[in-house]
Amino acid sequence: MKSPDSNTDNNDIRGNATHIDHDMTSRAGDSNVTVASSTADLGEKSIGKLLAQYSIPAIIASVATSLYNIVDSIFIGRGVGPMAIAGLAITFPLMNLVAAFCMMIAAGGATISSIFLGQKNYGRATDVVNNVMVLCLIHAVIIGGGTLLFLDPILYFFGATDDTIPYAREFMQVILLGTPVAFVFIGLNNLMRATGYPRKAMISALLSVLVNVILAPLFIFHFGWGIQGAAWATVCGQSAAFVWVLSHFLSRKSSVHFKLRNRWLAGTIVRRIYAIGLSPFLMNVCACVVVVFLNRALLDYGGDDGNMCVGAYGIINRTTMFFVMVVFGVTQGMQPILGYNMGAGHFDRVKRTLRTGIWIGVAITMVGWIVSEGFPDTISRMFTSDDLLVKISREGFRIYFIFYPVVGCQIVIQNFFQSVGRPQLSIFLSLTRQLLFLLPFLIFLPRWWGIEGVWASMAASDFLAFAVALGTLWWWMKYRFEKIKTQF
Repeated sequence: MKSPDSNTDNNDIRGNATHIDHDMTSRAGDSNVTVASSTADLGEKSIGKLLAQYSIPAIIASVATSLYNIVDSIFIGRGVGPMAIAGLAITFPLMNLVAAFCMMIAAGGATISSIFLGQKNYGRATDVVNNVMVLCLIHAVIIGGGTLLFLDPILYFFGATDDTIPYAREFMQVILLGTPVAFVFIGLNNLMRATGYPRKAMISALLSVLVNVILAPLFIFHFGWGIQGAAWATVCGQSAAFVWVLSHFLSRKSSVHFKLRNRWLAGTIVRRIYAIGLSPFLMNVCACVVVVFLNRALLDYGGDDGNMCVGAYGIINRTTMFFVMVVFGVTQGMQPILGYNMGAGHFDRVKRTLRTGIWIGVAITMVGWIVSEGFPDTISRMFTSDDLLVKISREGFRIYFIFYPVVGCQIVIQNFFQSVGRPQLSIFLSLTRQLLFLLPFLIFLPRWWGIEGVWASMAASDFLAFAVALGTLWWWMKYRFEKIKTQF
């Protein structure tokens, strides 16, 4: 693999540091002062205070989103039934795949906008907003529309059965209709956080969740819309947040906002967005591929209870994603700090941010390990009253979460490389967990241990991915990071 830290890449970090587009020069004065004042703290404030300022709002938003997903599943499980939970679990990989095309734009745009701001290149940072908006709409129409046309074959491919596909189909038809709104909301919300407005980004996520939680029980229980009611509640929540985020970037009071005279599809920006956003995209795509194998393994080795095993995975997945999303909130808060200081050449601050983030990430997943290993039945009974589903979930929890404390470290390291403009290493670390380790384990371990081997495959891959992430970070810091510091 070609090193991402060659002279070409060093120049890429610095290349735009003194370049302001000619058409921006005459109107840069007041805007530049505003942007500078909103981002200068990233290079001066203490790392602890910055992480609190940027990560706490992101964590609150992530927790709220995770809680919504959990509550939504509880409403579906209690209001529709255990088979509906299995149908919902089938939609997870498809929703991740659709979201992958959005997160590619959102993550890439957020990272390069932070780097541009660190370089004091405010014109290019504004161009990023315009480009993200257009790319999100293009992706939404193509991906959402194409998936809707071939929905049933795709769901069967992801592991749906004749018993679960009615629920999966009803849910996804509504979700896919709302992809243009969802894509723009997610894309711009990431930019809002990256350009110095973490609290407003938190509010948009909370707004989406609040509308969602209010409408979901109303649609499911009162109107009797079933699982489709949960989907409509999701779209309504995203629409409310979409209006909030769009109003921010339309306002001239925002330090970085839409400008008609700026470029809406700039080749250099689009290429950098795709290059950096490729890491989270591949991570999501790999997760989708793996879940296909995972669902098949659960159905095959679960025997007559195969659909219930898929439902148990749905409960476990919602639980693990709660803690993973909290860690993602930390990494989202780290991203503008890392990007700005990498762009500005403040390398000691980059290292301190990473070190602090790792400790926080491990602490979060340690809590997840304690809760899940100690109270699996309590968690499962939140979702269902079916004794068989609770029993299967308990067995899965106990095995799946064995090495969970180290997951936080692996996530932080992987996102660190993305945030400092080293997407190749972030992609590599994503592929090690999803493809290099998990897929082979899913092929072989269940043959020896049955359904327990399916759960063990995920635990073993988590531990090995953590070991590879640590080794990669040590190598990069020793042989590449020091070289970048001398050439900056």
